[in-house]
Amino acid sequence: MFSYQDQFSAATKSNLQAQLDLINNLTAKAFEGVEKIVELNLSATKASLEEAAAAAKQLAAAKDPQELLALAAAQAQPGADKATAYGRHLAGIVSTTQAEFTKAAEAQIADTSRKLSALIDEISKNAPPGSEQAVSLLKATLTNANAAYEQLSKNSKQAVETLEANLANATKQFTAAAEKATASTRAKK
Repeated sequence: MFSYQDQFSAATKSNLQAQLDLINNLTAKAFEGVEKIVELNLSATKASLEEAAAAAKQLAAAKDPQELLALAAAQAQPGADKATAYGRHLAGIVSTTQAEFTKAAEAQIADTSRKLSALIDEISKNAPPGSEQAVSLLKATLTNANAAYEQLSKNSKQAVETLEANLANATKQFTAAAEKATASTRAKK
């Protein structure tokens, strides 16, 4: 039979290894998210430069101010659409990365909680008389830690939902403003 120190030592080593695994997993997911954002930005920048060069050629070839205004108006809506698509794609990357973080953290916490609960149960079965209060304190601590994590997780999810809603609202407002500007420019023709 193991002593309590051996049990706690093994549990501590296991918990430390699980935390290192979680950190490695989260780091890998963070780098994947950053890679996706960098790829998106490079693609958007390349496309933007190519489109700007083409637009500049078109604008330079304009024969009169009305043709110049017409060309500028024609380019406004596609630009707004592309900015909206970029925002949606970026929000998707951020949302996916956050969901993967949450999933990994929840799995790790659930596993650690399960292991700690099993350890506390094992200790309580073999505890010497008079140690009931210490075991109860350990169980209460674990329960409180789980409740705190649940609240933190709930608050994090609400914050992400609020961020996504704000991003969607900003995208709508940007699109509406771009459409209004395009319509205004077209009406001036």
